[in-house]
Amino acid sequence: MNRNTVFFPRHALAVAIALASAGTAHAQDAQTLASVVVTGTRTQEGPGTLAASTVITREDIDRLQPSSLPELLRGQPGIAIYNQGGAGKLSAVSLRGTGSGQFVLLVDGVKVGSVSAGIPALQDIPVAQIERIEIVRGPMSSLYGSEAMGGVIQVFTRRANSPFDPHVGVAFGTHDTLRADAGVAGRKGRGWYSANVAYENTHGFNACNGDPVTFAGCGAIEPDRDGYRNRSGMLSAGYDFSDAWSADARVLRSEGSNDFDGYFNHSNVVQQVSGAHVRFAPSKRLALDLNAGRNVDASDNFHDSTFMGHILTLRDQASLKADVAAPGGVASLGYDWERDRLSSETVFDRTRRTTHAVFGQWLGDFGRNHVQLGARREDNSQFGGANTGNAAWGVDLAKALRITASYGSAFRAPTFNDLYYPGFSNPDLRPERSRSAELALAGTHGWGHWSINAYETRLRDLIVFNPMRSTVASPWGSPDNIEHARIRGVETTLGTTVMGWDVDGTASWLDPRNTTPGPQDGNLLNRRAQRIARIDADRRYGQFRVGATVNGSSHRFDDPANRVRLGGYATTDVRVAWIPDPAWTLQLTVSNLFDKHYETAAWYNQPDRALMFSVRWQPAH
Repeated sequence: MNRNTVFFPRHALAVAIALASAGTAHAQDAQTLASVVVTGTRTQEGPGTLAASTVITREDIDRLQPSSLPELLRGQPGIAIYNQGGAGKLSAVSLRGTGSGQFVLLVDGVKVGSVSAGIPALQDIPVAQIERIEIVRGPMSSLYGSEAMGGVIQVFTRRANSPFDPHVGVAFGTHDTLRADAGVAGRKGRGWYSANVAYENTHGFNACNGDPVTFAGCGAIEPDRDGYRNRSGMLSAGYDFSDAWSADARVLRSEGSNDFDGYFNHSNVVQQVSGAHVRFAPSKRLALDLNAGRNVDASDNFHDSTFMGHILTLRDQASLKADVAAPGGVASLGYDWERDRLSSETVFDRTRRTTHAVFGQWLGDFGRNHVQLGARREDNSQFGGANTGNAAWGVDLAKALRITASYGSAFRAPTFNDLYYPGFSNPDLRPERSRSAELALAGTHGWGHWSINAYETRLRDLIVFNPMRSTVASPWGSPDNIEHARIRGVETTLGTTVMGWDVDGTASWLDPRNTTPGPQDGNLLNRRAQRIARIDADRRYGQFRVGATVNGSSHRFDDPANRVRLGGYATTDVRVAWIPDPAWTLQLTVSNLFDKHYETAAWYNQPDRALMFSVRWQPAH
């Protein structure tokens, strides 16, 4: 075990779980907000989703003051994060125990992620540009296609909430960190607009303690400060031409400069998401939505000042969907189109592929019964077709108590690296597949809300590197569909007010096992902790607001063989805000208060104790 790794204190997890029985993060369980979680249904019409969902609002973001999107998501129900060395470094999500490429990230409805590596760059999406986040857990391929095995995370950028809505913020703190953002939004008549800019610069800390002999971790010893700089801008606007016709368009661009350790030790990255939407709703019974978008994921890589190459991936998308209201519910029918392309100095065997899909969904309410049914047929120019579906049934046992049972299938298409990377690829790979079953119980009461979700997911044809599969094109081995896994889990969330404190918590128990016959059969899937908990507690005292967040994780293994053990940990963040006027907030945040040393990926350091002072001006609406 690396010397910077510490064992997770059992008493800390016990305290976290106990508090979870009294409270969930301010991100609310969306079974109490079903009508507003559009990600779970892809429609604003009819009954809400029956899927387990969580909402994070702009108010939550301003209160928590997270340094990044991965930090904001850490510890949310079903979510585990691993990070390779601080701000701007590779960060990945495990959603309900699935892999880092087995969930869909959307930004304003546009799918985001590198088509070569298959992982979205969460670390490069600035939280200053975010208005709201919806997290939907469970298989969602019947609505979103490939990757939606563990669920969907959708980021909504800032929108207008009043006729004139300006904001300015600045923050500075440990590691010579500076953040600043400003924007303005507004509505006038039938139109609205939003424009925002943000900047972040941190000198960081040493990201990695690599081993150049065994090539463990980053494979290098570079005891320097690995900084990160990000500049971003967002512009969106919309207009309601009539009661039936409306349209909007938006673009978000983020440019990052990132230092890290290894053979490549610097990169300049770009994330750009653009899209447009047209809606025609001539009556309450019919609504048509046309969407188009593009995600640009680009990286120029360097060793010190020597240019080592670039990679550019483009994901173009379009969809047409009709929602038809009928007695008792809403039927949705849709068509999705996607084209993936890449450009690089590395000569891939193929550089593009196209996907066509048709999907349908029924949302129904019948007295105390609620139904969500969906099916999708997707045809990929590389591997052919994939069929997925889902079925969920909810019953209101009482006015404030619902039980839900669901079943769904999902898949993940192989990445361009898996299929076409010269010397280490396999063009005959099949998609990864999964089947999931879930049983949930949720309640909403005057004192708060709670939920319990138990699920099992079985995965097959998982893609791993097989050194025994040698070909003329890949003489040292290649990826292969050889692995199977079973994931069982229980999630609990509960929120209430105790003695004036808004106390919210969540806890997850997970059993993610490799079920592939052979030496790894029964091993825990790597980088998945079996126990995760988070507590948020906040209270207002006149012009002051105080709060704390505790994040805890049990131990996990960094490798599939379960030989590299990463100890458990618990971190505590505290915050104090002074609000002298409704428009002004001054806040001091201390992250990792007790200066815990821990790792979420072997050999990669995590931030020590850090202070951040912020000033924000935003007039009340």
